[in-house]
Amino acid sequence: MSNSVFRFATVSGQSIHWFLKRNCSVTPGQLGWLYASLCVISLGVGTVFWVHGAPLVLPFAWIELVAVGVAFVMYARHATDGERIALHGGRLVVELENGGRCERTEFLPHQVRVEPQASDRSLIEVSGQGRSVKVGRYVRPELRAALAREIRMALRSA
Repeated sequence: MSNSVFRFATVSGQSIHWFLKRNCSVTPGQLGWLYASLCVISLGVGTVFWVHGAPLVLPFAWIELVAVGVAFVMYARHATDGERIALHGGRLVVELENGGRCERTEFLPHQVRVEPQASDRSLIEVSGQGRSVKVGRYVRPELRAALAREIRMALRSA
C-alpha cells in the first residue's frame, strides 16, 4: 500500500504507523533555556533593588521563579504526550503516552472495531477482545472521522 493513500500515516515496508502528537511550540530544552534566562534577569533585578535598600524585592523574585518553574515543569511533562498506532506483524498496537506514562494495548486486526465514540467529532474508539482504547486527542475534531476511515482501510488490507 503506498504512502499517498494515507493522510495521517507513514508506511514503511509492511508496517503502517500513525504518530499523533500534541502541538507544542516550545520544546522542553528550549523551555529550560528560557527559564534559565528568566532566572538570571529576575534575580539580577532583585539584587539591584536589594543593594539599593529594597530588601523585599529579592524574596518575591524567588517566589515568582518557583511558581513559574512549577508551571514550566508541568508543561514540559506533557510536551511529549502523544498516541502511536502501528499495524505490523499481524497486530494493531496502540500506545498512549501521557505525562511520562505509557499505556500499550495490542489487538488482532481482524477482531478490531474502529468507530467514533458518540459523533463524528468525538474521540475514536478502537475496541476488540474485550479491550477498548480511545485515540484522536491530538487530531482536530473535524479530521477524526477521516482518521478512523484511514485506520479501518488499513485494517481491511492487513
